[in-house]
Amino acid sequence: MSITILTWTHHGWRIGKVSSMTTDLKEHHDTHGEADELESAEPILTGLLAEFVDVDGVVEGARKTRAAGYKVWDVHSPFPIHGIDAVIGIRPTILPWLVLGGGLVGLVSGLGLQWFCNTFDYPFLVSAKPLFSLPADIPVIFECTVLFSALTAVFGMLALNRLPLLYNPMFKSVRFKRVTNDRFFIWIDATDVKFDEKTTAEFLTSIGATAVERIED
Repeated sequence: MSITILTWTHHGWRIGKVSSMTTDLKEHHDTHGEADELESAEPILTGLLAEFVDVDGVVEGARKTRAAGYKVWDVHSPFPIHGIDAVIGIRPTILPWLVLGGGLVGLVSGLGLQWFCNTFDYPFLVSAKPLFSLPADIPVIFECTVLFSALTAVFGMLALNRLPLLYNPMFKSVRFKRVTNDRFFIWIDATDVKFDEKTTAEFLTSIGATAVERIED
């Protein structure tokens, strides 16, 4: 295919033809090649999801999973399970220390702000009262302490839990949707050093799982 075009040269206007076949073929090849790459990309196994029907079963399964030496795994349930943290081996959170730090920052900030405003930036003497008086500053100090502690608790919790989590390969599992209703799950991640698809699937079945599902991404 060719296109007739009018071009200007030093010798005047000239009419010529330019072939667009090569460009069209190249663009078609590039587009087709990208489509082939997307179609040929194989899904990656991210882990195995084991389903349990009751609390006792998933707690006992979690205890055996930890005893088996798995490190990258988790338990999912419709409600908090008392004692599951100790069974899984979750370490105490550092969130209380973060909240304490936030509260101290708020305390110092409130105290420093009032000192700066009353004694340095705009000193104003009223009835011979001291420019800086700690009892008069306590309400603002208290409010700043509470404010900074609350903000640290909220955003610290979100950061430590990596929230908001808008996508997880498990979300594609139809079976996993019952985790908010009446089913319990143990998840073993494929990045675990002990993970082997066949061996891990057999282990999950042996500890009482009613179903074991491959989760791909």
